[in-house]
Amino acid sequence: MAETHFSSTHPPLPPTTEEIRLSWLRLIRSRRVGPTTFHRLMAEHGTAKAALDALPEVAREAGVTGYTVCPEGVALAELKAAKTAVARMVCHGDPAYPAALYDIPDAPPILWAMGDVSLLSRPMVALVGARNASSLGTRMAKALATGLSDAGIVVTSGLARGIDTAAHLAALPKGTVAVMAGGVDVIYPTENTPLAEKIAAIGLRLSEQPMGMSPQARHFPTRNRIISGLSQAVVVVEAAAKSGSLITARNALDQGRDVLAVPGHPFDARAAGCNMLIRDGATLVRGIGDVLDAIRQPDPRQATLALPAPEPQKPSPPKRSLADTAALHSQILSRLGPSPVAEDQLIRDLKVPAYSVAPALLNLELEGKIIRQSGGLLSLVH
Repeated sequence: MAETHFSSTHPPLPPTTEEIRLSWLRLIRSRRVGPTTFHRLMAEHGTAKAALDALPEVAREAGVTGYTVCPEGVALAELKAAKTAVARMVCHGDPAYPAALYDIPDAPPILWAMGDVSLLSRPMVALVGARNASSLGTRMAKALATGLSDAGIVVTSGLARGIDTAAHLAALPKGTVAVMAGGVDVIYPTENTPLAEKIAAIGLRLSEQPMGMSPQARHFPTRNRIISGLSQAVVVVEAAAKSGSLITARNALDQGRDVLAVPGHPFDARAAGCNMLIRDGATLVRGIGDVLDAIRQPDPRQATLALPAPEPQKPSPPKRSLADTAALHSQILSRLGPSPVAEDQLIRDLKVPAYSVAPALLNLELEGKIIRQSGGLLSLVH
């Protein structure tokens, strides 16, 4: 719904001074403030500094005691680490920020970039797949990456073993973007250090995580939404029935991107995920021609993206009593469980205006009772 989609085609004014950039960094690094909450706070308070000032009170109203925002020293240390690593901060709204990410509701407010940021302005296609790739899968990834590069398309992937590595290597001479699960200066897996160094020299490494952050299991699904968000289409070369590549494919579908898959033998577990995608409607890929045919179809969204309609004026939420607020919190929690629920569906079920639900969701998120997931989904924290 329009009332809760803050990041769409209306990016906030990007930071223009080092002081403002520091405030942005402190806000996104504050406890329980993720991308969606960041955009909501910016929409409600106008500036990162105002949002930082308001956060402790917002937390208190949500029943969280002793809440403190990210200390200035922590953010300054990250800026210093970025300078040492020669990493550039690309903020939501900057000219260098990838336009494709404005189309997703949980767009990263800040990206750290090492390398050629001009690649972010070129068309991109993601190639993803199994870490334990077969020799045929690796050959296919290299062939597709080479064909995309020859067509002037940047290849995006996640710098993982197997398919990702093969795609980056083949696309490196003409443009590849590696989206990293940890800090942009932390190379994982370590055996890809030489490749990562080459990508930083002539391609681009990208991450939303803090500098120096070692990748954790929870970081990979959120990383995958950036890979698909950057890309016009996601091509899955090999994937097991339960794999991170299928998470990327699901993100792509949620974000309105094309999903393509290379078929494999039914007895090969590494092909099970691709065969499932094709069964469910993904475009079958036999070679680079199938990919180019799929992505060259005109996108009807482009006309509306080029000339976005003015954002409607949001009504000011009325003051609610503590009893009303507590009742609304209870209603929200009673409708959520461990399985994710779409925020729009929750609002419809509650039959409450979105501008009244938004601050309640923020309070519950800061309180640690609910968690936001990619695609505008909500679930309880257990």
